[in-house]
Amino acid sequence: MTALALALGGVHKRFGAVHALRGVDLRVPRGSVFALIGPNGAGKTTLFSVVCGFLRADQGQVSVLDGTPEVERFKGRLSALPQDAVLGRELTVREHLTFLGRLQGMSQETAKREAERVLAIVDLGELAGRRAGTLSHGQIKRVGVAQAFLGDPELILLDEPTAGLDPRHAHDLREALRGHRGRRTIVVSSHNLQELEAICDEAAFIDKGQTLESGAVSALTAQDAEIFVVLAAGPEPIDVVRARLGDARVEWEPQPRVLRVSFQPGPDRAAEDVIADVLRELLAQGARVSGVGKGRSLEQRYLEATR
Repeated sequence: MTALALALGGVHKRFGAVHALRGVDLRVPRGSVFALIGPNGAGKTTLFSVVCGFLRADQGQVSVLDGTPEVERFKGRLSALPQDAVLGRELTVREHLTFLGRLQGMSQETAKREAERVLAIVDLGELAGRRAGTLSHGQIKRVGVAQAFLGDPELILLDEPTAGLDPRHAHDLREALRGHRGRRTIVVSSHNLQELEAICDEAAFIDKGQTLESGAVSALTAQDAEIFVVLAAGPEPIDVVRARLGDARVEWEPQPRVLRVSFQPGPDRAAEDVIADVLRELLAQGARVSGVGKGRSLEQRYLEATR
């Protein structure tokens, strides 16, 4: 059985007449990078607050790091980055991070070393002596991410960690998150689905306070059970491909001329085998191929789930 960092079942949370969470179910494996995907107002921030122990669920089961969500037991074990983290404007970046390390129970020297270590993760070591009030929005965001990595947390919750970052620093942060896979559990909430697809092992779609779908990203995007071929101008090839593949489901999208094949994967029927069969038939018919791929993007799957 897979060990879980988070397990939520039928979680509800109301604020007066507003029903923010309406039976959320979530299972986050330990050591995974997990994507939490949903529109504004879907309940993601409320969900994070329940997980951290800042809010109590009105109904349902919540298990965080094998126990109940209580702030006291999370000290040094769980960290969270809100979407708009606030820094002490008059403190230097080093002082701010050192103070947070001290709150975790670190000694002064250990907290200083930790401050330098996490600043290196976000490439801000040269700004350690700058006052937070003089930083740009992107730099403040990076300091916020750095503070989430202070100490050795088992579970890290990140709300829009790359929002406002330039392409280079967003890329570097994605690489840093990938580098922590297996060492700690990271839950990322973001509207950048292409980014989430690149770095996350598992994902959940939530909308209107409910879980719509969840699972491994490869399963959600059907990486092992669907292939597509983009064709240049020419006849529609759906009939010849269907005849070749038998029980596979073959669909033709006239715009932008995409042939999709869904199939039951097996030991002798990997996606690469189906691609080879389809291309062999298409090329024999004189088709001009301009692109080949597996599955659907996480964005496509999200849009389908929220129709």
